[in-house]
This record gives sequence, structure tokens and C-alpha cells, in this order.
Amino acid sequence: MFWGKTGVAAALAAGVLALGACTGSATSVTSGSGAVDSTQQAKPPVSPFTGQRVRSQGRVLAVKIDNTSLGRPQTGLTYADIVYVLPMEGGLSRYMAVFASHYPPSVGPVRSAREEDLPVLRQFGRPAFAFSGAQPQLLPVVEHARIVDLYSGKVRGYYRSQSRFAPYNLYATTHILLSQAHQASRAHDIGFRFGSAPQGGRVMKSFTVAYPAAKFQFKWSSRVKRWLVWTDGSPDRATGHGQLRPATVIIQRTTFRTSRFLERGARPPYAVTTGSGGAVILRNGRAWNVHWSRPNSNGGTTFTLPSGQRMTFATGQVWVVYARK
Repeated sequence: MFWGKTGVAAALAAGVLALGACTGSATSVTSGSGAVDSTQQAKPPVSPFTGQRVRSQGRVLAVKIDNTSLGRPQTGLTYADIVYVLPMEGGLSRYMAVFASHYPPSVGPVRSAREEDLPVLRQFGRPAFAFSGAQPQLLPVVEHARIVDLYSGKVRGYYRSQSRFAPYNLYATTHILLSQAHQASRAHDIGFRFGSAPQGGRVMKSFTVAYPAAKFQFKWSSRVKRWLVWTDGSPDRATGHGQLRPATVIIQRTTFRTSRFLERGARPPYAVTTGSGGAVILRNGRAWNVHWSRPNSNGGTTFTLPSGQRMTFATGQVWVVYARK
């Protein structure tokens, strides 16, 4: 049979299309304008906690961590997506570290829960919560909260370090904790927004937040483009990873009331994390005054500029420091 030029071209085109269909290979898509767009591979998701690309939205693991001189340096904090700084009895502070993008091999020193932890945890849905216990009346309240209960007295994965003394020597192996937390919620939107810095702000080289018996300084490093954390006048370091260095720091001013549950005969402070108020956002060596709002504990917190525009954070680890207004 004789094939003309037109017939040969048509046959070749049909063969190419058939080959693509048989091999399952991607084919080009022609837009309505006639331009050819290459099929693009789907991008990995973005963490709602850090604004960074992640392999998948991981299960949320929250851990209470000591922040006294006897508990430093802590282990695993550099892996955290978010670090909450909460007031404690005696004018001290304690950390709640939240992991979902990456999990350290071990984390600690793990310490006990307080009533104020529960509203913070609720925004995550049903997070896994690792803690060393609570006072007798509070413990059942925590264990019946909307969490995956990883109390050290009930689950596997905890161990005592021989290099420290109790209660500052309790650590947890995260992969063992997570193996018992299959029902934990995955990371989702809690109100954070990430992107380029908004206009304005004021140059800020250092910012200090003081509790009665604890002091935090966040010093901007133009070299590493992060806020270096100093606690009680000394660099706050993580074992094996150097000084702690968040990309964004939120100083959230709020009411401190007292807890319903006694600790050593006194009612500890309770930072109220719902409602609204003022805050200072530190990012990129500058500070912005913003308004925060969290109508109820089931949702996250929004941060807005005076213009009404949502405040954007620098991508990376976020610290939230609750300060008395």
C-alpha cells in the first residue's frame, strides 16, 4: 500500500499516542491557548506549624519538658515544630514541645502536666501527650482529656538517664511512644501563617521576657538568621545541637490566674490561652505589635496587624511565650 506524507505523519502520531497509553508514561497537556504545559509532579505538603515542606503531615506529639537549671541542656528541642513556654509554680517555667514534622530519637527531661496544658492541647485535635504524671486530683482529668494518653506510668518508651538525678533524668524514646499513638491527630491549621515579612516593624536586636524566677532573652543573630535563646543569663542549648534558635518568637500577653489544683500546697499559675489581647512577633531581626484572638480552645490562634492583615511568620521553628499582661 502506498502511504503519502500526510498518511505517514498521521500514523506516526497515532503510534506515539498509543505507545504513551500502553506504557503509562505522562503525556503533555495542551491548554486552550495552544501552549503545551509539561505535567508537573505534585509538590510535598507544607507543615501548618513551620511553613516548611514535609514528607507528610505527621502525628502530633506534645511533650512536657523541664526548664530549670537542673534540667538543662534539654534533649530533642531542636526537632520541635513549636515550643510553648508556660508559667510554673515558684515563678519558674516549663516547655511544651510539639513535634509533627520530625521526631528526635529521644526527648527530655520529661516532666509533669499542669491544668493549663489542656486548653493548649485541644487546638491540635487529639494529640499524643507525653508527661511524667500530675498531682493526684489532676491526673485523671488529664488522662480523660481529648488526648492519646502517654503518661509515663502507663506506657512503654521511658527510661532514666544515669547522668542525672530524679526527677530531671526521665527521657522518652519517641518511636516507641508513637507506636502506641496510632490514633493521634495529624498536623493541621492552628492559625499560623507564613510568608514574607510585612512592611513596618521595628529593628529589634534583643527582647526579654521575665517570670518571677525565670528570664528569657531572644537575641537576633544576623549570621544564622535566627533568634538565639538565652535563659537565666546563659545560652539555652540542646544536647548535641547547640543553642536553641527559633525563626519566629511570639510573646503572647495574657491573663495569669491560678489553677484549681494545688502543687506543693499552693495553686500554680494558669496562663489563659483563649480570648484576645496583644502580642509581639519577632522575626527577621524586627518586632511587630499584633492582636491575637482565640475564641475557644477547640480552635487555633489568629494574629493580625493593626491594618487587619494577618501577620506572617518566618518559616521554621516557632516559639510561643505566654507573658502576663
